[in-house]
Amino acid sequence: MSMIELNMDGLVGPSHHYAGLSHGNLASTKNAHKVANPKAAALQGLDKMKYLHDLGLSQCVFPPPPSPRLSVLKTLGFSGSNTKIIEDCARTAPELLSPIYSSAAMWAANAACVSAPMDTQDGKTHITPANLNSTFHRSLETSDTTRILKMIFSDENYFIHHPSLPSHPYFADEGAANHCRLWFDAEVPGISLFIYGRSAYQSGMRQPQKFPARQTLEASQAIARSHGLNTDLCFFIQQNPEAIDQGAFHNDVVSVTHKNIMFCHEQAFLAQDALHQRLTAIFAAHEETLYWIEVPAKRITLADAIKSYIFNSQIITTSQNKVILLVPEECRETIQVWDYLNELVLDHHCPFSEIKTVDLSQSMRNGGGPACLRLRIPLIPDALDSVYSGVFFSHELDRQLRLWIHTHYRDRLHVEDLADPLLLREVQEALYSLSRILHFDSLYDL
Repeated sequence: MSMIELNMDGLVGPSHHYAGLSHGNLASTKNAHKVANPKAAALQGLDKMKYLHDLGLSQCVFPPPPSPRLSVLKTLGFSGSNTKIIEDCARTAPELLSPIYSSAAMWAANAACVSAPMDTQDGKTHITPANLNSTFHRSLETSDTTRILKMIFSDENYFIHHPSLPSHPYFADEGAANHCRLWFDAEVPGISLFIYGRSAYQSGMRQPQKFPARQTLEASQAIARSHGLNTDLCFFIQQNPEAIDQGAFHNDVVSVTHKNIMFCHEQAFLAQDALHQRLTAIFAAHEETLYWIEVPAKRITLADAIKSYIFNSQIITTSQNKVILLVPEECRETIQVWDYLNELVLDHHCPFSEIKTVDLSQSMRNGGGPACLRLRIPLIPDALDSVYSGVFFSHELDRQLRLWIHTHYRDRLHVEDLADPLLLREVQEALYSLSRILHFDSLYDL
């Protein structure tokens, strides 16, 4: 049973703005209430998708959820026409406008946790949408994410959809941003790495002191159980509390994996040396090499790693077996990081053959790099034909989406603009138009 890894990038929504809603995310806090450019953000995301598609990778678009979420405001007591609801909310509870207009679903790495078919007992791809209950605005995504994923991956012969975990702090789940996988050339089960920040029940565990640890051990264990994973190949690893306190609010800010490559900071995990030894032994038992690329803190501090998002990167293997490390442009702007990357690509013991930078400045200002925008869907080749065809990236879809963005997106958006009833109409018209482009008639019920 061979495997294909489908890249599913979040399409930036027309209400992309900076409101500083994510405590512990330094970029989000720093850029709060600055003017955003939704048009540029969406086009930058498309440029990244086109680059991956042109390399020959399987690339899809993950559409933005309905926005604004007027149903939330109705639940909170607002009533009347859509325009009246927005106007009343802006007058009496303006702090609610940003959460209901949030475009944070663009960071598809938080959409779900996905297990590969060769890792599960039934040989199917298992999907659990994240409850994201650590932040209010992101917790609103779960029901829409669940619905959209079921529409795209609807064939029960290949996909199993689980409900999100109970929306309680004990089972806080942040999706694939805290889950990664290593695998072998042979078509055998791979290794699932679940990274957590805290435990709901083990009170003696070390905790960050400044910022909240979002993922719990108990959430990770529940997903591993429900997905039917081999317990001998599941690792539950605590993220270094110091890294969280310095701004690594998700694990994918300090580490990234791909095939037999672990690229991480020296201070990414607790008991990191022991993890290295155990994984090396497993790969040796399969007569394969694990490339453990650990960046020393004396070369790149945690602060510089978080500022540049060097680890929020994508590692790509092309059909010619060329391994590319896709990093944000901010890595070039941080001298220590850029010097290290250039040395790395020249190291004969390193698998990376090229460092490719990508401009995602609009996303980065809210704390999301290349890896944040992408959800990986591992599946068998036969399952690929069952995936909803309308979301597959193509040059024609790229052309249509660029025209759509230029037609419907603003190039300036401030949090105060969310009170404008005209924005409500613009966003809804944009999403209706998108549903027609993707031939997804039931995608939006606004």
